[in-house]
Amino acid sequence: MNNAQLVELTHHNLVDIYGCLPIALVRGKGSWLEDADGNRYLDFFCGLAVTNLGHGHPRIVRAIHEQTERLMHVSNVFHTEPTARLAEKLASRFGDGRVFFGNSGAEANEAAIKLARRWGHKDGGGRFEIIATLGSFHGRTLATLSATGQEKYHQGFQPLVPGFKMAPYDDLGALERSLGENTVAVMIEPIQGEGGVVVPKLDYLRRVREFCDRNHLLMILDEIQTGIGRTGRFFAYEHVGVKPDIVTLAKALGGGLPLGAMIAKSEIASSLTPGSHGTTFGGNPVSCAAGLAIIDAIDEELALENATEVGGYIIERLRRIADTCDRVKEVRGLGMIIGVVLKHDARPVVDACLKERLLVNGTAGNVLRLLPPLNLSRQDADAGLAIIERALRTAPMPS
Repeated sequence: MNNAQLVELTHHNLVDIYGCLPIALVRGKGSWLEDADGNRYLDFFCGLAVTNLGHGHPRIVRAIHEQTERLMHVSNVFHTEPTARLAEKLASRFGDGRVFFGNSGAEANEAAIKLARRWGHKDGGGRFEIIATLGSFHGRTLATLSATGQEKYHQGFQPLVPGFKMAPYDDLGALERSLGENTVAVMIEPIQGEGGVVVPKLDYLRRVREFCDRNHLLMILDEIQTGIGRTGRFFAYEHVGVKPDIVTLAKALGGGLPLGAMIAKSEIASSLTPGSHGTTFGGNPVSCAAGLAIIDAIDEELALENATEVGGYIIERLRRIADTCDRVKEVRGLGMIIGVVLKHDARPVVDACLKERLLVNGTAGNVLRLLPPLNLSRQDADAGLAIIERALRTAPMPS
């Protein structure tokens, strides 16, 4: 089937919630994708920060293939080797942690919210309220939507789940003013991805950690988008030397398969007891085998070092372009999560890049978001940058 046929088939059968582009992708290798008409695209989007090592990575493909031949699924009332081994790797990287596996970022964050409330009920004096931040994005379930600080995602779904307060991001004073007698936790992203690649001040996370310690609060870090090396460290919080009480992961954790994780300090995780939470597919052995492969590949192939080096190169090049391009307000980011803030809606620039077969994303209205693979080559970085520069200089201005 070609692009047009697949687009038509999708249009008639799927709920229309994504506003899909008229492209049907059929295969990928490394930093490149191919559509059903044979056109090739350089991927600076990575399935929204999922394919952190590009497409068709041989180590991940092999791990998935071998695990499907052995065992694809059993209930979580049994143990499996890939699940146990991945939990050990994540708990060890976190340090004295316990892991809950789900299928997505929303499930990981839902588990974090439930754990915070359960801990508050058990050890926190009955407290239940969570402070989240304006501009945040934590998921599409009703609880994670209630923790999301963007009203556009709330429309039509009210009433939201009670027990959440919103404070401006990167503003400790506002956080302190939001504190109440029922506050049990603070839930934030190290970098707001969907909110526009908003990078806080260097001391923000450290000061939030101190605020939580002073007030006997849990610090929950949503690393769904920033985790698994996206910023050049395995966890983004490692850049500033703090440790949360709970961290959530998903997207890149499964190497392209559905997998999310909540990791919590052992003494906090103990609040969840048998029967208090669960999932049918979370921790699936095939997804966990893929997770093990991606972590090993990141370590052995020096992907974090490459993300730091090539990501820094991209940011510096974009800032030089911005110096002579009036439509750019700011370039911000860390590692391979990069935002080009425009003075207008990002759509014309996204469309101009697509015409030259570069996949990028617009978010928060006026932000061009780049999420290239961590192992992007300098050659592919230059190819993508050339397209972005042309798009920034020639794309039509929105009316």
